[in-house]
Amino acid sequence: MGSAIAYNVWQYFQVTHDAEFLHSYGAELIFDIARFWSSIAKFNYERGRFEIRGVLGPDEFHDGYPGSAIPGINNNAYTNVMAVWVLCRAQDVLRLLSEIRRSELTTQLDLTAGEIARWGDISRKMYIPFHDEGIISQFEGYEKLSELDWDAYRARYSNIQRLDLILEGEGDSANRYKVSKQPDTLMLFYLFSAEEFTELFSGLGYPIENATIPRNVSYYTSRSSDGSTLSRAVNAWVLARSDRARSMRFFVQALQSDVADIQGGTTAEGVHLGAMAGTVDLVQRVWTGIEIKGDVLRLNPKLPNDIQRLDMRIRYRGHSIDLGLDHKALTLRVHAGVASPISLCVNDHAYELESGTTRVFELTHLEADGTPEEISAQTPS
Repeated sequence: MGSAIAYNVWQYFQVTHDAEFLHSYGAELIFDIARFWSSIAKFNYERGRFEIRGVLGPDEFHDGYPGSAIPGINNNAYTNVMAVWVLCRAQDVLRLLSEIRRSELTTQLDLTAGEIARWGDISRKMYIPFHDEGIISQFEGYEKLSELDWDAYRARYSNIQRLDLILEGEGDSANRYKVSKQPDTLMLFYLFSAEEFTELFSGLGYPIENATIPRNVSYYTSRSSDGSTLSRAVNAWVLARSDRARSMRFFVQALQSDVADIQGGTTAEGVHLGAMAGTVDLVQRVWTGIEIKGDVLRLNPKLPNDIQRLDMRIRYRGHSIDLGLDHKALTLRVHAGVASPISLCVNDHAYELESGTTRVFELTHLEADGTPEEISAQTPS
């Protein structure tokens, strides 16, 4: 939960550039969460790396090792990577703060130079388990678990979303199998672009090959019972560029979460707001390829074949931007205002976008020869 809070704080700052919020609230939140991760990361001298042991990952099925009375699992990949990400962002925030505010906060929080140095050490030396030549292990020892006969269970039961309860009813345990209730390792590909994911792992000394992400997506989507409505939104996201037809099926299922009450009667107890937000987020960010990196608004748009056009308005660092997208062109209309020009990158081509302008980027030309045909014109507010 702490990592999710830090992630949202950082994303909010990236979109708004609200320096006052970062100075007054966001920095302290991120520092305290970084301090927590630093406090539970322990150095393994044999490995020469830090570890986080005894946790429960996003999966929720695996609350311990088979036959063990000790709760929790060790070195959950998602947990460890998110801890590293938080520690990296904490160091970024320290550099972003004014000298006066940095001094105030470090004094107020009793944050020493030694503790900050430890953050850097952990962020470079965290242990991430792997198996099968490039598959990120959901947690340490995951590869030793048994494979489940998915076809047999689907044939035997009409609904295997709560596979943990089915196995428990058979006198068995999900802890014995390579099964997940919902995305766990896959969350890394949901939260981070391929570029950011690769940077994180490279910073830890784990080189990432081109095939790593699609291999991991295929591996873990085939081992999940999708017992949560959130699974559909995440699966739709991580499959959006590699298997567009399957991604769309998951997207439609996510849209139906409450309309069709796909969880078997739970809608009466409350709608699934997380799944709702996930579908909106997918439309806004995956189909447009929106990402903010290095103070640059990046777009790498690609609509699903089933969708002919997308129109929406976004807010970015004081600007109101009307975005129109079809299979041939991306149109950005920036309403008149006083905010600074936008540093923009569309399909790896850099531009500067002023208030009160409209630009059209011909996507067919981008795909054909890498050179965008651009139209720029002054427009009224």
